[in-house]
Amino acid sequence: MRPVASAFVTGGSGFIGGRLIERLVADGYGVRALARSDRAAERVRARGAEPERGDLADPSTMRAGALGCELAFHAAATLGDWGTPEEFRRGNVEGTSNALTACSEAGVRRFVHVGTEAALLAGAPLMEVDETASLRPDSPALYSATKARAEELVLAANGDRFETVVVRPRFVWGVGDTTLLPALVEMVRSGRFAWIGGGHHRTSTTHVDNTVEGLLLGATRGVPGNAYFVTDGEPVVFREFVSELLLTQGMTPPSRSLPGWLGGVLASAGEAAWRRLPLPGRPPLTRFAYWVSCQECTIRIDKARAQLGYAPVKQIAAGLQELRGAQLAAGDRAR
Repeated sequence: MRPVASAFVTGGSGFIGGRLIERLVADGYGVRALARSDRAAERVRARGAEPERGDLADPSTMRAGALGCELAFHAAATLGDWGTPEEFRRGNVEGTSNALTACSEAGVRRFVHVGTEAALLAGAPLMEVDETASLRPDSPALYSATKARAEELVLAANGDRFETVVVRPRFVWGVGDTTLLPALVEMVRSGRFAWIGGGHHRTSTTHVDNTVEGLLLGATRGVPGNAYFVTDGEPVVFREFVSELLLTQGMTPPSRSLPGWLGGVLASAGEAAWRRLPLPGRPPLTRFAYWVSCQECTIRIDKARAQLGYAPVKQIAAGLQELRGAQLAAGDRAR
């Protein structure tokens, strides 16, 4: 069957990018995906995409992969709450700049960037924010600052022949997560997890299927030069939601708590000590982790509903049930 269109994907071997490839293929798209290793190439091929060997540092390989594609989705990024300025700048700022250049030169019509609410985080809670809130390239958190700079590049690149759109999910979760849930499980197992300030603040979340739905709608219905938040709908209580995530993995949610003020002091002092000395490894608590763990982050999705026709396709209860099923299946295979 002839593909309805062709799409180029970066970050296709990752959590969001992999699910995006599967959705694009299911919807009839021909898909090419950037792959920087043999293992990554195997992963994207297994999901139905044609791998293009290369990385974000080489615009020429991305240009070759994007050539003839109508759409491009930039899901590759340097993630995490700790690292060097060079690592985050190279992965999130230079990598995005190279992807924009390559896709524009390849004749891509629309470039969809996987953004994040973290690009707005600089130390204060986000309460019922929408797309009018300012990006924070001045954030003391490197992930936040570099994702904000990347988004600025994407929106500035929008033009008549090369349209750009940003889709911002928040707290992406679901089966196949390789970052968030595994980190939570490891912290609980090692005894390093504590609820900061009790964990009773509200937070918005976005199941990976809802993230992918938003990306596809951004590609087909988004107004060029615009950013859109997408979430699971109503916010949840952070402690209750994270506890449910842990329960799906057979983990008993911890009860230990740390006063919010103390968490803030530890995060600031720890980062300062690790940067200045420097110390090996990473601080026990970073500022970004502190913000996520104890500050409200609630997001409005009115713009996505109105302009994209967005609505969550996966409810939280169904997503949690999927996680429980996947964990049970994994246990059966391990026997």
